[in-house]
Amino acid sequence: MKGTLFIISSPSGAGKTSLLTELFKKHNNDNSMYLSISHTTRQIRPGETNGVSYHFVSEDEFKRLIARDAFYEWAHVFDKYYGTSKELVQQALSKGQDVFLDIDWQGARQMRKLEPSAKSIFILPPSLKELENRLIARGQDSSDVIKSRMQKAQREISHYNEYDFIIINDKFETSSEALWSIVNAYRQKRAYQASKNEVVLANLLEGYSYSEKDDN
Repeated sequence: MKGTLFIISSPSGAGKTSLLTELFKKHNNDNSMYLSISHTTRQIRPGETNGVSYHFVSEDEFKRLIARDAFYEWAHVFDKYYGTSKELVQQALSKGQDVFLDIDWQGARQMRKLEPSAKSIFILPPSLKELENRLIARGQDSSDVIKSRMQKAQREISHYNEYDFIIINDKFETSSEALWSIVNAYRQKRAYQASKNEVVLANLLEGYSYSEKDDN
């Protein structure tokens, strides 16, 4: 039984991180979900844990991994490297875990080329004004930074039509249920259930020999 690969994207402030946190809090008691953790060359910060926040590696090690084609996608941002490990993602999928990649539209585009079966979800704010209010309420950025984030947000939002699903994050609880409904729907697919419940299906059909005549 192989898990499903989910790509989750959104502009900053749309609520993607909160929705993923809620999804794992409510529905991952059985460890059936895995949130992909990026490799990075930046320094570890207070409160962060290696292997939980990021996989922290040296620049030399990161470049060796690039040379080995070890990443689905990687980027060089503000003199630091970030990348998504193929090995870790495939390990989780092969164990039957649903894997979630928190990446931007550019990374999502790369992932779809490498993993066409991946399902992509775009989280959107209900309006630009609400998005701006959320960014202001966080109290983390100056007005100039917020203005820049708003401009970037519209560029990101313009790529919504590249995604399989869209969630307008207006009411958090409703959006949380929508995200889970997408994930849960894929767990009801025939191939998934046939693998997970092989014994149940065998017992239901025990002693039965099918013939097309039965349908006439």
